[in-house]
Amino acid sequence: MTDPAADTPLQQLVFKVHSRCDLACDHCYVYEHADRSWKARPVVIQMETVTQTAQRLAEYAGAVGLESVSVILHGGEPLLAGPARLREICAELTTALTDITPLDLRIHTNGIQLSRRHLDVFAEFGVRVSLSLDGDKLANDRHRLDRRGRSSYDRVLRAVDLLQTPPYRHLFGGLLCTVDVRNDPVAVHDALTALDPPRIDYLLPHSTWDNPPPRGDSGSQTPYADWLLTIFDRWTEQGRKVPVRTFDSVLSTLHGGPSLTEAMGLAPSDLAVVETDGTFEQADSLKTAYDGAPATGYDVFRNDFAELARHPGVRARQTGLAGVSETCRRCPVVESCGGGLYAHRYSSENGFDNPSVFCADLRALVDGIADRITERALFPGVHDPDELSFALLKQDRERLAAANERLAGRPDWDETWHALLRLDADDDGAAHLNRLLAHPYVRSSLRRSGQSGTATTARCASVAVAAAVHAQAPLRLSWEQPSRELHLPSLGTMTLPAPGRVEATVTGRTVSVRLADGSTPATDTGPGPWWRPLTTLEMSDGNGTPPLLIDDADPWRAVYAAEVSDPLAPDALAAFRVLLRTALSSGPRPPLLLVVVTPLAAGTGVRGDEHGLGALGVAVDAEPAVLARELPRHLRRARLAALREAAHLHVPGSRAGELFSEASDGLGDAEHAGPSSAAAASALARTERALTRLDGLPARELTESGAALLEELRTEWRRLV
Repeated sequence: MTDPAADTPLQQLVFKVHSRCDLACDHCYVYEHADRSWKARPVVIQMETVTQTAQRLAEYAGAVGLESVSVILHGGEPLLAGPARLREICAELTTALTDITPLDLRIHTNGIQLSRRHLDVFAEFGVRVSLSLDGDKLANDRHRLDRRGRSSYDRVLRAVDLLQTPPYRHLFGGLLCTVDVRNDPVAVHDALTALDPPRIDYLLPHSTWDNPPPRGDSGSQTPYADWLLTIFDRWTEQGRKVPVRTFDSVLSTLHGGPSLTEAMGLAPSDLAVVETDGTFEQADSLKTAYDGAPATGYDVFRNDFAELARHPGVRARQTGLAGVSETCRRCPVVESCGGGLYAHRYSSENGFDNPSVFCADLRALVDGIADRITERALFPGVHDPDELSFALLKQDRERLAAANERLAGRPDWDETWHALLRLDADDDGAAHLNRLLAHPYVRSSLRRSGQSGTATTARCASVAVAAAVHAQAPLRLSWEQPSRELHLPSLGTMTLPAPGRVEATVTGRTVSVRLADGSTPATDTGPGPWWRPLTTLEMSDGNGTPPLLIDDADPWRAVYAAEVSDPLAPDALAAFRVLLRTALSSGPRPPLLLVVVTPLAAGTGVRGDEHGLGALGVAVDAEPAVLARELPRHLRRARLAALREAAHLHVPGSRAGELFSEASDGLGDAEHAGPSSAAAASALARTERALTRLDGLPARELTESGAALLEELRTEWRRLV
């Protein structure tokens, strides 16, 4: 049934359960734009269609192995289907998918009909409710009137009030607001945030090049960007307390993260639509392009979701950069903009092979946000390694404090937090705690905000115990240990009889662990069947460089684009130590940039930590000469990653990031190739091209820190040519 070549499975279903509406919004793409297919469709979906759709979706989810499925009940106005029919629909979907994959049920509604009877159904099935509201009364009533020309505003506010009551608050999904540049943006945003929604979506009005959006009276070439940036400033002023999906998406993509909305970014679409008659359609927004634009010719009775996933129209929205126009491919903000919503690219002349009709606005919005979040002052860590180290440690401590905000009040966490505070209050304890917080794999675990409370507590408890051992500070601490392997960062691993409650006691440099049954199977008096210490490698470089930790056991060591090795047997560990000593003795090692080496599976070469901060992965069968050759480039990458972590070198999204990497790698390659060699000359030529292109960037794109780094790289290049 499924196509193994399909890269992006369909994971979201917009399910049209009622094809009419009780409002007469003049900007509605279903009734007021080019497509007229709604007229020939059943008003209410029949249960036969629901059952067939649910079965098709369950079959597809099972065959493809979907981790979850999202179904959005839609219309028209879906509440018009009535509580009884909505309950039947939710029950049918839940029954079909329960044993296959988790089901995320949602509904998008104008809220006019929302009642406790609806919400009781939604509470039963966990249906999240998103309401359409365009701002304050003046803004909302520009478009969102009922069929008798009456305001919908007060009725929507009643729906919001109902959703805010304790039995239903957890069902509130957010507010959907269509932008009209004639409305006061601050008044709109303040009206929406005053309702305390869990999220706000600002939606550009559906438009095409044949039917462009209204531009207002400001005379601006980018009125939609101006409007949204005014809200961005207000949002920032308010502390960004309410998530705004458009802004969060731009912030994510500017920092290399994923797009959070189909309307922007290059993430492939995973959306399907089923109409009230069982017809499969492409993205609903295509109704704004031309009559029949979303049509596929498929339906749930004759076709399945796998066939829909192979439809050329669906595939067209899954090709990333290759699927946007040539103009977009050349644009520096395409990673954030993504060419805009697919429907907004349409013209009768070129089809969808155009930039968005909002192209100038989207460019101005991304550039405007990038400018606003850029710290332009010189960061001292560009020149001072100690300042860079301090800035990174400050971020680690902030992540730890954020974990405390999230977990405060849980007994195990509170005990762990107080132990960390006691260590931090002592100079020696604080020094060792800082060293452990800066450990690359501890840093990696602190970055992973998705950890469970139990996992976070166990990790931080192990950090506290390890710091106490190093400081020889008495400590007794208990927590729920989620695995048999109790790893103490920088020290070693205790293998317990089973996961469960543990109590660790530190006396001098000894750790004793007591289990819930009162037994004490573990005391770190030396290597044994329950305790495996980590090993270090002393580097006699005369510079006081601390020992290099060889870590083949930390559960958070898998930060490489390669498979880590299993813990090494004694003879394999001895061979690995010889490999490292041979390779590392040929040059200096900056202490900030390399503190941990982890053995990787054979054949994987030399890899840098994905965060670039202090760790290196080396294949167990690597050649010393290869490691010595690769090391300068990886150390340069580590420093560049550390600078990027701590400071703004350029406006987010700028080509400068790629060019800094090219220049830094080129210098590393030249250093390693040796003077006067052809390889060095080639590497220096690549570096020169990157430096020249950095020089040619608009002045606004580089910060003072970036300009300082550029001058440093240029000086190094001159030294090597």
